Amino acid sequence: MNQYVDLVKEYPILSAIIQFAVLGTFGDIISKWLQQRVIFLPYKFSILFLKMLEWAFLGICIKYAFIGFQGFVESLISHKLLPNLGLFGSAFSVSVVMNLQFGLLLVILHRFLDNLISKENNWKSIDKGMFSLVWFWIPAHTITFMLDKPYQIGLAAVWSVVLGIILGYYNREIKS
Repeated sequence: MNQYVDLVKEYPILSAIIQFAVLGTFGDIISKWLQQRVIFLPYKFSILFLKMLEWAFLGICIKYAFIGFQGFVESLISHKLLPNLGLFGSAFSVSVVMNLQFGLLLVILHRFLDNLISKENNWKSIDKGMFSLVWFWIPAHTITFMLDKPYQIGLAAVWSVVLGIILGYYNREIKS
């Protein structure tokens, strides 16, 4: 575990890129497996590569958002515009402000990049993606922001796998 922490501290952006490229893409794949109820390679290798690049880019954005929004909440507390709420309260505050501001942009950006990769214009159910900020991401990131900083991006990447499992399960195709 010390090697992981050292790697994340030494290479914060590169480690975010790798973790999201691997785990975010894996979450997409698991979602397809669950939707179609079969284990298979849902994307051609060229699309898989583009998906990994998409998740790598999103990982960079998320890393910067984590740092920025934690600093934002810390600044509000230091200027007495928000009370010191302790570990849980601060984590919840960061999660709420990040997801309700940056999260909306990220949902739209993620869908835009998915559409670019798939050469589609699919904005169907984008509202469900935005709603996931409330029912999934705010609670998930509250837990994330309670961890020491070196573990936060790794857990956020794991959450993308968890959401892939949830969405895949609830979007299963009906077998006749």
